[in-house]
Amino acid sequence: MEQREKMIYVGVDLHKQHHTAVIVDCWNNKLGEIQFDNKPTSFPALLKEVKKHLKKGMTAVYGLEDVGGYGRALAVYLNECACWVKEVNPILSNARRKSHVTVQKSDSWDAECVARVLRDELKNLPDAKPIDLYWALSQLVTQRKWIVKNQTGLNQKLHQQLSYHYPSYKKFFSQVDGKTALVFWERYPSPCHLDGVVESVLASFLRELSNFCLSTGKAAQILSLVKEDGDTRRDYQEKRDFIVQSLVRNIRFNQEELTRIEEEIRSLIKGLGFQLETMTGIDVITAAELVAEIGDIHRFATPDKLARFAGIAPTFVGSGGKGRYYKSKQGNRVLHELFKSLAIRQLAVTRGKREPRNPYFYSYYEQKVAVGKTKKQAVVCIMRKLVNVIHYLMRTKAAYVIPPVPEKEAG
Repeated sequence: MEQREKMIYVGVDLHKQHHTAVIVDCWNNKLGEIQFDNKPTSFPALLKEVKKHLKKGMTAVYGLEDVGGYGRALAVYLNECACWVKEVNPILSNARRKSHVTVQKSDSWDAECVARVLRDELKNLPDAKPIDLYWALSQLVTQRKWIVKNQTGLNQKLHQQLSYHYPSYKKFFSQVDGKTALVFWERYPSPCHLDGVVESVLASFLRELSNFCLSTGKAAQILSLVKEDGDTRRDYQEKRDFIVQSLVRNIRFNQEELTRIEEEIRSLIKGLGFQLETMTGIDVITAAELVAEIGDIHRFATPDKLARFAGIAPTFVGSGGKGRYYKSKQGNRVLHELFKSLAIRQLAVTRGKREPRNPYFYSYYEQKVAVGKTKKQAVVCIMRKLVNVIHYLMRTKAAYVIPPVPEKEAG
């Protein structure tokens, strides 16, 4: 209690344009409030207001909800000023707001709820220490996801337009958005553009595009399929041709942007020194997604804490001396899905000999199923084991080596 009396708690409600801060003492008495713009030149006003309520020997601690988004600039500024900054989970402050008989909703009350959570859960809240390297990596990963999503939509629209013009278009090329295919759709957006084009001319066109992989046979097949489909020409055909060509240009641009972004991601991952790609099922993009969600691995002293953060550790629910463990539905769900996908990849087998790509985890999976676990439960067991592996690889920056399969598991 003596230690609490020497502290004041500053809760900040964060927004895009401005922030609202409320200051409370150890008795949850409101000492002051300030609203300031979300820009570095306005941040000193917060420190000036807090200083008014600091008496000799007292310490101020700041609580911010969104240190990775709108509150990141403020968190960085406070850290640079040697302030004590804590990250407050929005779920906690929201629960505090709803715990009152009359539920209120305002910037001032939200900030006060953050301050009260900060006071009560101070020891359990993580320090807010945003690191630019992980933030930049996270932004690149997010940008790549957005482009991939946009690319999927463009491909679907291209499929739709081509089905009007070329009913048998799927038989033309193995990939509708491949390099050769895109140039073909741009040159010949509809069959009317193939009028008068003989087999030898089309074969020469395809041969140059595909680096001699496609030529006379493919040209003959395309012309034959176009003839079988019949005449698909309609009024205002040139307008619909423009749509196909526009989609092709957008798809090609997205492909080039993806290549550039992946190069930037690769350079950042290389600079971090991790060797996550040495593990089965992890490429550079997966490694970047893991690092972006986990951040500084030293935030998690043990794999157990990382497992709880990812929502992989089970939660105990009990009452009256009875209870059981349930699958957690909390934690970082993006990280949870990454570990789930990675666990499934550990069970993959080679195409030829059908041998496990990771014999250790494949054997571990079979062992869990043999003792009565369902397939989903066995995958969760692998996820929990993978947390230990990723935690070790990131802390030590070591390369992954597939462990030998114990004889009792191999049998």
